[in-house]
Amino acid sequence: MIGVISVTSRGDEIAKLIKEGMDIELFSKNTVENFNLSNVTKYLMENCEGIIFITSVGIAVRAIAPFLKGKDKDPGVVVVDYSNKYTISLVSGHIGGANDLALDVSKVLKNEPIITTATDTIGVVAPDIVAKEEKLIIEDLKKAKYIASRLVEKEKVFFKDDREKVTCPKGYEKVETPCDNMLWITNKINNTNISNESTVLRLIPKNIVLGVGCRKNMDSNKLIQWITKTLEENNIDQRSVLKIGSAYIKKEEKAINDLALLLNCPFETFSREEISKVDHKYEGSDFVFKTLGVRAVSEPSVELMGGTILKGKLKYEGITLTIGEIV
Repeated sequence: MIGVISVTSRGDEIAKLIKEGMDIELFSKNTVENFNLSNVTKYLMENCEGIIFITSVGIAVRAIAPFLKGKDKDPGVVVVDYSNKYTISLVSGHIGGANDLALDVSKVLKNEPIITTATDTIGVVAPDIVAKEEKLIIEDLKKAKYIASRLVEKEKVFFKDDREKVTCPKGYEKVETPCDNMLWITNKINNTNISNESTVLRLIPKNIVLGVGCRKNMDSNKLIQWITKTLEENNIDQRSVLKIGSAYIKKEEKAINDLALLLNCPFETFSREEISKVDHKYEGSDFVFKTLGVRAVSEPSVELMGGTILKGKLKYEGITLTIGEIV
């Protein structure tokens, strides 16, 4: 939802113009009973993807100040002045989408957009824009700020995408090997070529799938600790896990569901019929066949989730794990 706050009749007129070209919900002092700017702002900051103030910049700044949480959490906030000359991107220009929202509103109102984020003013692509457009996880906002500052100062910033899917953005120099002062799209935790980790910003794709099997009523801590440790030992960032897969009989298995909760990803299960179509490709187990009616679980689950196996079946005290990647 895009929320519009208006505190004057003139603001209401401008809001009507915006509504002709955009899907918005108006919160006007003239129509909302017991209108309270602070309460309305709080509600919109918590529930909207974007907010348009038709007020002075000062009113907007004071209204949002108590509710700001961070550039990776705040909605995009823009301000339209009473004379409808400008649409100003105020807060969360990149990740929150305020810059794009300002451009959209400006187009509808036929006024001038004001974008002040430094990278945009010099025509280079900020790292958080790359992350937003490609649906990548920003490893560290402090590192993102460092990379952006180097771009603004016209210093060299290198770029590498392990997947070779993202075109090198404007302002960067593509390299084949990870190095310092780099924007690196990767699911890896580290690389020996990097000497100063604080100068490397990782943008993490969600492209790892985990096929998991375990004994019934497996201890959650045991399964979680071993799998997260195994991911680390294989230089895989756990934030890159897209989903977990297993046999349908494991749908209610608490340990696997707890792992999915920790990794903030869905847990997908497959029927015996689905697994039996592919399990012949992998080393099987008589015990698993007797219990589940299929000869393997973790490797077929990776294939059924659309993954290519990176690390074949690993075993540990009643747990099996196969690590795959969506390519």
